[in-house]
Amino acid sequence: MKQLVLDSVTTLDMIAWVLVLAFFCGSAVFFHGNLQLSFIGASGIIIEMMLIGLAVEIIIESIRHIKGIGTLTGFITNGPEALCLIVGLSVGDVLFAASTPLGSNFMNPVLLIIAALICGKMILIFRTKPLYSWITIGTTATLAVSFYSVSEHFYSYWLIAAMVVTIPLFFLRPGEGDEEIDVMYHKGARKWLVPAVLLLLVTGYFLDPVVSFAAENSKAPKGLIGFLVLSSLTSWPEFKSCLALLSRNKPLAAILNITVSNITNIWLAAGGIGFYLLNG
Repeated sequence: MKQLVLDSVTTLDMIAWVLVLAFFCGSAVFFHGNLQLSFIGASGIIIEMMLIGLAVEIIIESIRHIKGIGTLTGFITNGPEALCLIVGLSVGDVLFAASTPLGSNFMNPVLLIIAALICGKMILIFRTKPLYSWITIGTTATLAVSFYSVSEHFYSYWLIAAMVVTIPLFFLRPGEGDEEIDVMYHKGARKWLVPAVLLLLVTGYFLDPVVSFAAENSKAPKGLIGFLVLSSLTSWPEFKSCLALLSRNKPLAAILNITVSNITNIWLAAGGIGFYLLNG
């Protein structure tokens, strides 16, 4: 367990931490915000990122012997988006509620490519089920964009179209039986699975408040934060999962982690919109 904690902190994590500090503290200086509170907020984001990365590593280690690991991680790593959706619905803001899962559909494939570059698996990623992968990624991204182009009167039509398109995509996903299953793994890691899932959900819940605190005190433009920071942070679990899976030579699992995550993001948004329409 101790070694797993150490392994979960990579050079890439440290670079990301430095960039987060530089973004918020630099913004505080440029826009005349509170530098000390910006530093505290950025440090909180760094702690969140570290805990998310640790939780994902433990989850991957706990279920690495199970068939369908890519699909499982695709569901599990959507915990932060699901909690942000619930928070948005609780205050009656359907646009805010849907924006987190829908926005992640753009960052997820970008982070998959970055993970493939880091692991030296770029060619393998593009050769593994390319038709299904890019049709699914392109379709889910298009659905995310289309939501913002329709008025509230057409939300129900978007919801129906989203479900009609994504349900077949989910059931048509390729099986992972052709990838080698890990038979050598730490059996003791199983007992950490539930705590790791809970840790992922808790850190996901506090991610938005921590980012909001840093944003308020740094005076950074909200649009810039949403595009550069929030979309990346909510996709951090998927990114860490891709790194872990690709390092274990599981390209199909890494791809399914992203495609299933994108499909689930559409379902989360659709569920939130359905709840809003029924209670509106």
